[in-house]
Amino acid sequence: MCGIVGVVGRGEAAPLLLDALRRLEYRGYDSAGIATLVGGGIDRRRAEGKLGNLAGVLERNALPGTTGIGHTRWATHGAPTERNAHPHATTRVAVVHNGIIENHAELRTELESQGALFETETDTETFVRLLDRLLADGLEPVAAFGAALKRVHGAFALAAVFAGHPRLLLGARQGAPLAVGFGEGEMFLGSDALALAPLTRRIAYLEEGDWVVVTEEGARFFDVDGAAVERTVVQTAVSGAVVGKGNYRHFMEKELHEHPAVLGDTLRQYLDPRSQEVRLPRLPFDPARVPRLTLTACGSAFLAAHVGRYWIEGLARIPCDADVASELRYRDPPLPDGGAAILVSQSGETADTMAALKLLKAGGQQVLSIVNVPESTMARASDAALLTVAGPEVGVASTKAFTAQLAVLACLAIGFARARGKMTPQEEARLTQALVAVPGHAAEVLEQDARIRELAAEVAKARDVLFLGRGSLYPIALEGALKLKEISYIHAEGYAAGEMKHGPIALIDSNVPVIALCPSGPLFEKTASNLQEAAARGGRIMAFTDAAGAAALGRFAEHVVVLPDADPFAAPILYTIPVQLLAYHVAVLKGTDVDQPRNLAKSVTVE
Repeated sequence: MCGIVGVVGRGEAAPLLLDALRRLEYRGYDSAGIATLVGGGIDRRRAEGKLGNLAGVLERNALPGTTGIGHTRWATHGAPTERNAHPHATTRVAVVHNGIIENHAELRTELESQGALFETETDTETFVRLLDRLLADGLEPVAAFGAALKRVHGAFALAAVFAGHPRLLLGARQGAPLAVGFGEGEMFLGSDALALAPLTRRIAYLEEGDWVVVTEEGARFFDVDGAAVERTVVQTAVSGAVVGKGNYRHFMEKELHEHPAVLGDTLRQYLDPRSQEVRLPRLPFDPARVPRLTLTACGSAFLAAHVGRYWIEGLARIPCDADVASELRYRDPPLPDGGAAILVSQSGETADTMAALKLLKAGGQQVLSIVNVPESTMARASDAALLTVAGPEVGVASTKAFTAQLAVLACLAIGFARARGKMTPQEEARLTQALVAVPGHAAEVLEQDARIRELAAEVAKARDVLFLGRGSLYPIALEGALKLKEISYIHAEGYAAGEMKHGPIALIDSNVPVIALCPSGPLFEKTASNLQEAAARGGRIMAFTDAAGAAALGRFAEHVVVLPDADPFAAPILYTIPVQLLAYHVAVLKGTDVDQPRNLAKSVTVE
């Protein structure tokens, strides 16, 4: 979601802020702005739309000053216009904000009764007007900021600069991430280490409820009660190198073609191909004794957890619940004594998953997270974290991070099964070898790019699309439908193939593509039968299968894309790649914004 940067620097702040905001584009946004301290006052530049528009404004009207804040906004309260773009400011203070101030309406009514004049409908302006009132009453900036924080409720990260205080930057976090960067005679704030990586590698993370006073000399941290606290400065592992598209048209295309390398790097952490064993690090619970697992996540990460449930229950025989995090936190299920949870997230900052983490820990569950950002809030708050080695994923729609999550879950399933005595060494060797072969098979899938692009030309004409799968490929059908919806804006639904006759078959006619994930194996005949029923009703069957499956499906399927022969255990990982590629090519044909689709954010840090 929204990105925040701040600098108390030695040189011009605006170029540094603009560059840092470019590194936060992956979060998704619809307007941007920068404010600096100039000549004892505050000046700012804002623009609707992409950062190129803000850069153009800055070229035409430069913004001096060595202290400033910047923001990419994803609209919540108020339309995505220049007027609503951050920073919001008065003559005394400018603020950027990520999150939602839940009691903004109550505060607004109070402030308006005291004479405050609001210019927007945003919740952020409420905080600005509150700060301005406290400053007008004679409080100094640090005292005013601390007092204002005690009045607001919700999930937020905030950064503020003050007129007449040219070397002061204040920040706070509650339910949304914020980091402090330490330079030589200059200091920084940012939503994450990626934004700050070109500026410094020395990072301290605000804990929940913290606020911070930043000057060029350093940072002073305070907890939610206003007591001074120490926060550890770490050397971030995040690279400051610019993440580019190379020769690809879009970040998503580049990231799709990184599947083989990412799978290889991730599996290498947990597999020993010589001994044909899974090597798991120390876990916060004993898989041989845990009575039940709760798997939870949001979006594509939840679909990875859904596959993980199939694998862990099937191999290790551990009962599992798989819940969308936003439902888990309100369903408030009974949690078993000695139970454990597995949380999955690319960013490690997803608000609903973080709330579920707190619920699970309060219920006595040991929490293991699977994350792509080792320094994320989730990784730090969990009892242990397993890393996906996907690197920065800039495209809003998750691709390589998703298959990396599947790879880790597959390794966990094997490791749990061995720990519980549910798997022979020979079976472990077979499944380990199946995973070792996955990166090579993934490269073979990508060789079908041209064929999938041909298929996309047909799908792009559709208004509705059905994706079908059985067993562990059912969540991959859901992933295919989600990707198509996210980036092409075509309505799509994923179903368990056996459920088609329980409703979705009513939708099928000659205008509805039915995309089937149907490798040969124990479930093939059942799925093929479902597809024949759809074809008999005019459905346009488009199947992803292997060579053996193609021979049978070719009799009635309109299109068949042949994928490599692979162990059924590895099929969910491999069959993810063509449905993601299909969505990408459909989106390109429809001319949508592939990397930053409308209304979506990469990291959803508010409920």
